[in-house]
Amino acid sequence: MSTAARLRVNGAEREASVSPEIRLIDVLRDQLGLTGTKEGCSVGVCGACSVLMDGALVSSCLVPSVLATGAEVTTIEGLSGQTLTPLQEAFITEGGFQCGICTPGQIVAASALLAERPRPTESEIREFMMGNLCRCTGYQGIVRAIMKAAP
Repeated sequence: MSTAARLRVNGAEREASVSPEIRLIDVLRDQLGLTGTKEGCSVGVCGACSVLMDGALVSSCLVPSVLATGAEVTTIEGLSGQTLTPLQEAFITEGGFQCGICTPGQIVAASALLAERPRPTESEIREFMMGNLCRCTGYQGIVRAIMKAAP
């Protein structure tokens, strides 16, 4: 049974229909039109659907939408305003993407990493980013981008 609920997404109050069987990714994409968050595996292992919930990195394909009520959810659309963030710029200049399917999840995850560890080593980046799979880049550009964006 669905219930109308107020969600805080990307800093704005939004209304959506939530229930235990509706996943957060479905609310974001289908009800709120935030299609930057991608669905890859649907079982929480690829990272394409990564979002921040109260600052913590989560797989939105695994989160029942009712758990987002009262939480601050940040999607790829909420990471920047009208201009790209230094991390997004670094993904472009360092070739951190190719097909683009995983890129939003990669950038959201990398943002969480940099918030947790502002100056990560290459091995810390590789370990943290293990939950975000990419079939195209070979990961070198992703690692370079995160290192370049580190303050």
